[in-house]
Amino acid sequence: MALPSLTSVTPSSGPTSGGDILRLSGTGFAARVAVRLGGLRAEVLSVREEAGTAQVDVRTPMHEVDNVDVELLNLSADGHPIPGEAALLPGAYRYLRPRVGREADLTRLVRTLLRELKRQVVANVSASVSVDYDDTVADGLNVIAMASLPSVVLSGPTLRESRRYSTNVLHEDVVQGPSGSELVRRRPAYTVDLAFTLTVAANRTAELFNLMAAVATFLNRNRWLAMSRDAEDASRGTVRWEMDADGEVRTQLGSRDDVRAFTWGLLVRGFDVDEGLPLDIGKTVAGTHLETDSHSGGTS
Repeated sequence: MALPSLTSVTPSSGPTSGGDILRLSGTGFAARVAVRLGGLRAEVLSVREEAGTAQVDVRTPMHEVDNVDVELLNLSADGHPIPGEAALLPGAYRYLRPRVGREADLTRLVRTLLRELKRQVVANVSASVSVDYDDTVADGLNVIAMASLPSVVLSGPTLRESRRYSTNVLHEDVVQGPSGSELVRRRPAYTVDLAFTLTVAANRTAELFNLMAAVATFLNRNRWLAMSRDAEDASRGTVRWEMDADGEVRTQLGSRDDVRAFTWGLLVRGFDVDEGLPLDIGKTVAGTHLETDSHSGGTS
């Protein structure tokens, strides 16, 4: 029998609690095999060959956070390891601490905005999903009277349909399924613009205008707002959204609390609220070429 070899482990990471299903691909697997992750034995669920590639599905054991080796051993008919018939992929699987819940992109985007406002405008920055108000006409900014000055309050966001970045094109991916290449088709993501309001307050008029200039510089410098794709895995890179000023600056230079303030809107454009709903899953395709249908008007 040919010596076994391992070519891939999918997925490459999972929780420390174990229980994930891994697929090991390679060549030269016996009818019975044993698989170890970091020296711990995994439960073998199936051994088969598809299109000339040997595949083994296993259930991961529990393990502490670490990168571990994946080892496959060919077994004899009576279940004993065959000497010399083993394959090893060093550090091929990563055990991760399971999250209680996945942090939303919107949460991390707001945190990024707050962090950059603190760094580039003024340290006293807070967030509010709504602004307190009273019945005084054109006031509506009592939230600033409760804060130490100077201060910035980020309110919102509200969602607006994105006409610049939205698309009606179906998203299609070719993935490897149990029986070969499969087409996964999804509806277009729901893309919106996020509208925020900045409320900036100070004790002196000159200080307020200095903050106004600082906010203008902030919006110009961060025209593209960059954020890590994953809060815990920096290797996944960054994603960028276009950020613009929204509307005109509205100033309030006199109030009963002797507070000077201005409000200014900003838009973060092209934010996908979801990833699109699945339509067709598991449709077998012959290759990686995606078919398109022609429609009137030159679209496809």
